[in-house]
Amino acid sequence: MFKTRLLSGIILVVLALILIITGGNVLLGTLFVISLVGLSELYRIVQIEKSAAGVVGYLAAAVFYANLFYPFLPEKMVFVIGTLVVLMFVYVFTYPRFKTEQILVVYFGVFYVAGMMSYIYQTRMLEHGAYIVWLIFLCSWGCDTCAYCVGVLFGKHKMSPKLSPKKSVEGAVGGVAGSMLLTLLYAWIFREQMQIGTNELFLLSAISGAGALISMVGDLAASAIKRNYGIKDYGKLIPGHGGILDRFDSVIFTAPVIYFLAAYLIK
Repeated sequence: MFKTRLLSGIILVVLALILIITGGNVLLGTLFVISLVGLSELYRIVQIEKSAAGVVGYLAAAVFYANLFYPFLPEKMVFVIGTLVVLMFVYVFTYPRFKTEQILVVYFGVFYVAGMMSYIYQTRMLEHGAYIVWLIFLCSWGCDTCAYCVGVLFGKHKMSPKLSPKKSVEGAVGGVAGSMLLTLLYAWIFREQMQIGTNELFLLSAISGAGALISMVGDLAASAIKRNYGIKDYGKLIPGHGGILDRFDSVIFTAPVIYFLAAYLIK
C-alpha cells in the first residue's frame, strides 16, 4: 500500500507540474474534468450521480467553467440564483423523486467542488501567478506532510478526537510552520522571477500560513462528510489515495484563500 500511495503521489506531482506550468485553457479544461469527477463522487454518496438533479449539477459546473473561458454572465449572482431556480424546477416537477437533502447536496457541490477548484486556474492567471499558484499546494499538501511528521514524533494532544483521532495539535502547529518555511524558501529561490523584496517574502509566507490553517478545515470537512455517510473514501480513482475529493479536500479550501489574499495583498 505504501509503495502504491508513493507512486501515485509522484505521478500526481508530475501531472500537477505539467498542467500548472502549461496553464491557460489546458489547465482550465483539466480542472473542469476533475470537477466533474469530484461532483460525481459527492453525488454518489446520496445516490444521485446519474439522476436529473445530478445532471443539473454537472451542467451548472459546465456553465461556470465556460464563463471563465469566455465571460458571458452579467454578474455571478445570475449563476448562483439561476442554478437554484433550475434545481427547484427539477425538485418540484419530479416530486417526490428527490429528497430535499439530495437537492441541497447538488447545489452545495457545484460551489464546493467546481467553484472552489476553479481558483487554481484563477490564481494561475494572476500577475506572477505561475509562481504564486504553487502556494496552494505548499500550504495544503505541504502542510499535510509536515503535520503528519510532527504529529508522529511529538503529537500528544488530540485536535479533533471524534472526527479525526490521529490528528494532533502539535501536528497542526507543525503543519502551519512547515508550510510557512517551505513557502519562505520557495519565494526566496524565485524572488527575482516574482520581482519581490524582503517584505513580500514574509507576506507570502504569512499567506501560506493562513492557507495551511484553512487546508486543515478542508481536510476535516471532507472527513466529516464521509463519517456522516459511513464511507471510507469518496472513490478509487487514485490508487492508495482514494478519489478526487480524498486527494483534493484541502486544496479545494486553500485555492480561494490563496487567490484572494495574493490578489489583494501582493502588488
